[in-house]
Amino acid sequence: MNDLEIRKNFHRKKLQRHHANKNTLVIDELGLNHGKNRADIAVINGSLIGYEIKSNNDSLLRLKQQVQAYNSIFNKNYIIIGTRYKKIIYRYIPDWWGIIISEKSKRHAINFCLIRKAYKNKYIKPISVARLLWRSEAIEILEQNRVPSKLLKKPRETLYKSITEIYNTNSLLRLTIEYLKKRNNWRYP
Repeated sequence: MNDLEIRKNFHRKKLQRHHANKNTLVIDELGLNHGKNRADIAVINGSLIGYEIKSNNDSLLRLKQQVQAYNSIFNKNYIIIGTRYKKIIYRYIPDWWGIIISEKSKRHAINFCLIRKAYKNKYIKPISVARLLWRSEAIEILEQNRVPSKLLKKPRETLYKSITEIYNTNSLLRLTIEYLKKRNNWRYP
């Protein structure tokens, strides 16, 4: 059972109601912090929920860096693991991350079992959330806030920093979610 099998079945079995909800967006491979990391699955509705998949074939070498990236953006985080990591995963993730185990049945169906529920992330970094915005979206937000036009020509990191100075974390999350959900030509799984 590899990452792709787990992902495909998780979409079909566990994310079905999210896919059916027109106010929810489900994205595979969402780039985080300008593509330094990727969320395997992101559910975008009234909040941001991240899912990292580690099949029995995967290594945990990059997990520390991935956890930091997820922590900087998502309201809640889950890790979906193969049975290989069932006993040791607790050492690698914060205690507020949810844990879901994927197992293959005797009939080769992939089943999912929630081991631990995810709790609210208190470590969101506004600059990381702002980096989910496209440059054009950041400019639009700043124009709506009547910033000097010379600021709009600055590098995107300056734009993101300016946005974080205008909005608190919760407002920035809501605004970013709105922009993610209204994008045209956005990727779907």
